[in-house]
Formats: sequence, structure tokens, C-alpha cells
Amino acid sequence: MKKYLDLFGLNDKIDYKIEILAGITVSLALIPEAVAFAMIAGLSPLTGLYAAFMVGLVTSIIGGRPGMISGATGAVAVILVALAISHGPEYIFAAVVLAGLIQIAAGVLKLGKLMRLVPHPVIFGFVNGLAIIIFMSQLDQFKTPSGDWMTGEPLYILLGLVVLTMAIIWGLPKFRKKIPASLVAILTIFAIVVVFGIETKTVGDIASIQGGFPPFHIPQIPFTWEAFMVILPYSAIIAGVGLIESLLTLNIIDEITETRGNGNQEAVAQGTANIFSGFFSGMGGCAMIGQSLINVSSGASTRISGIVAAVMLLVFIMFGSGMIELLPMAALTGLMIMVAIGTFEWASLKTFNRMPVSDLFVMVMVTLVTAVLHNLALAVLVGVIIAALVFAWDNAKRIRARKHIDENGAKHYEIYGPLFFGSISVFNSKFDVLNDPDEVIIDFKESRVVDMSAIEALNKITERYSKVGKKVHLKHLSKDCRNLLQNADAIIDVNVLEDPTYKLALDNI
Repeated sequence: MKKYLDLFGLNDKIDYKIEILAGITVSLALIPEAVAFAMIAGLSPLTGLYAAFMVGLVTSIIGGRPGMISGATGAVAVILVALAISHGPEYIFAAVVLAGLIQIAAGVLKLGKLMRLVPHPVIFGFVNGLAIIIFMSQLDQFKTPSGDWMTGEPLYILLGLVVLTMAIIWGLPKFRKKIPASLVAILTIFAIVVVFGIETKTVGDIASIQGGFPPFHIPQIPFTWEAFMVILPYSAIIAGVGLIESLLTLNIIDEITETRGNGNQEAVAQGTANIFSGFFSGMGGCAMIGQSLINVSSGASTRISGIVAAVMLLVFIMFGSGMIELLPMAALTGLMIMVAIGTFEWASLKTFNRMPVSDLFVMVMVTLVTAVLHNLALAVLVGVIIAALVFAWDNAKRIRARKHIDENGAKHYEIYGPLFFGSISVFNSKFDVLNDPDEVIIDFKESRVVDMSAIEALNKITERYSKVGKKVHLKHLSKDCRNLLQNADAIIDVNVLEDPTYKLALDNI
């Protein structure tokens, strides 16, 4: 019995009342965002609610981080907009299933550790771009059905309700932190609209959310290569963005709770959840930073709260749809604007004068790619590539060579810094082949030969010395590098001095 309790993080010290109440609170907070995110993607609100239920339930049961909440998210929603417009919801369900398979593969291959390769400027740019997308998507609520901007009384009513929603979400936590401010704001706006008979757009004006248990549904798309190529780019982006958001959220909750989650297990859980979501009429999703923080701050620390949240969400779908359809869109708009404000990393603006220019460029570039192209995975990829190139450029300039001639007349080159494709040019410039003595020793004790470009550089430098009848010794090479040199004797004819075993810097990654 204890084995099964440990699986869910349960023990005698758990306050089950807190876990259940936290789960109910989170379920109420999930409803407005799931509806709003679905509408961002141009889908039925019910599609977002089904996704929130299925993704939340599966990840709560088998996820790598007890207490973390997953559901329908804006990051996934903005990716699906173009596919929803061009091909419709059936292709979205198929794309979500394929994204789940990709995420499971990432977890099985233990690629969660690749998050360590995403630098902070990229994360800042990603989050800021996502915030801009969420904010810009809310501007459509200020337009008439014909596409013109609202004017007059309807505009003032909508603005007033939106501002009031934002004020409640901002101000309530200053007095009562354990009460979900977003829920109180929505209920308050709902009460004002009903009591005063204010005419304003509601969720029901857009689509009905009445439903039962999510229906099993195989996506109705052609099983052809063309259809596969249509959904593959979207699936890859959904998988990448979902994993990035989920693993970032996991790291944040780890820091708050001073515990450690399992990133690879979470990747498998997210993939499984998206497969279920796609087959049960959901739009897919990933971890949710806001709801996870609400859950943890409410005192929850086990899988129970997440399971309760998902189950209660289904109860609301099946039995409380009539009330949800009366929710004013102004409340949801205000909520989403506050989500955008909360998502934006305002602290990143304070670092402008302290950030290296290269990091600042990466952050701004990722923000622009995210906000302009609405392609979050591409933005992260661009940021990582730029950051890697900047890192390579900086290290390329750090290679040094200390030179001296010993009592036997041999010239020593003591190399400092990594020898790789970026530093080869500087490395080659250190040697004076024509004027050096007949015996040259190149010492790599304070350096590492990193890649095949560096091996080829050693080949070239030994060839240069060989052509003028001089002998080169390579000293303190790693075992890996020596093996490569020995395997390439037909190309590289050098004498490798015997040294103790040194590992490449890459061996421990």
C-alpha cells in the first residue's frame, strides 16, 4: 500500500482538506482561461475545456512534478490559429496527437536536459513575445462583428468592465492571497452585468459550451503524406513550445518548493496527455505557470490537487455550462490582459544597461520573432542559435599560446583556451613555421581539442612543419583525440607523446 501512496506523493503528513480545496480553486481558475485560449485559436470554447480536463488529469497522474497544473494554454493556442483557419479543427486534433508522440520521444530519449542549453535572454524574449501575442489577441474584442473599432457607449461599457476586472485581479491579492483573484473578478463582473441588465457580449454569444464527457474521436483527415506534411510543422512547434513551457514551469516550482521534479518524466506525461487530448476532442496544452503557482501557494504539494481540479472541471462542463455561457467577454478580456501583463518579464527591462550587448540583442530578437511571426519554437531556436554563435565567437578570441625554447633547443607552444572550429584561424596564426627550430612541441594541458575541425587544424599544422622537414610533438592530448589521430594516420603523420589520460570537456555533458 505504501508503494502506491508514494507514487502519488502521499503520506501521513498530507493535509487532504488543503489538497482538495486547492484543486477546486484551481478548477474554477482554469475555466475562464481555457475558454479564452480556445477562442484565441478560433475554436469552440468546449475544445479548450476538454483539453484542460484531459491534459490536467493525465499530467497530474503521471507527471514529473506533483503539484504542477497543466491545461489549455495561450502558447499552444497561438500556434493553432493559422491551422484552424486553413484546415479546421480536425487537423488540429491530428496535430496535437502527433505533437504528443514527439514529446514522448523527447522524454524517452531524455532530452529534457537540453533545457540547460536555453540561455536566460532567450527565455526572457520568449516570455515577452508570448505576452505581446496574448495582449494583441484581445484587441479583437474591441471590434464590431463587421471588423470596425467600437465607438460610443458600447466601447465605454466594455472598457469600464475590462478595467474593473483588471483592478480586482491586481488589488485582491494584496488583501487575500489564497482567494483566486481571477475568479472573484469574473464573478463580480458577472453579477454587475446581471443585476444592472447591462448588454454586453457573453461566451454564449460566441458558442455553446454545453457538453458531456469528452467524446472519443479519431481525427478525420486523409491518411496521406500531404496531410502529414501539413500538420508536421505545427506538431513540432506545439511539442517544442509545450516542453519549453512545461520544463520552465517545473523548474520554477522546484525552486519554490525546494524539491526536484523529473523533466523527462514530465515530457512523457505531456506527450501522453496531448495524445489523449487529440483523441478526445481537445486542443492540447502544456503546463500553466499561473495555475501552478495558485496551487502551490494554496498549500498543495501532491497529485491529489491536480486530479481534483481536472475532475471538478469536467463536472462544471457537464452540469454548469449554462452559467459559464453567461460569462461576459469583458471579464475574460480583462483576465487575459492581466495574464499578458503578468507574463511579461518586466525585470528584463531593468537589465538593459547591465546586459552584454549580445544578450540584449538575443532577447530583443526572440521577442520580435515571437510577436511578429507568432512562431514560438522558431523564436527559441533562433535565440539559441544566435546565443551559441556569440558564445563561439567570444571563445574563438580566447585561445592563447605561450612560447619558449627549452635547453635542448625545442620550441614549446603552450596552448590556452578551447580549440574548435571558431578558434582555428587564431590558432594557426600563433605558429612561425619557417623560423621555428627542427623540433616543436605543442602542449594542450590547458586546452582541449573539441571537434573534427580542430583535428583537421592539427593535421594542417603538422603538414606545414613536415613540408619544411621539421618534427611536431603533440602533448597532453585527451584519449579521445589521440584515438582520432591514430585512426587517421594515413592523413595525419605526427608523433603523439605519451601523457596521462585527460578527458575532453564534452565527456561529462
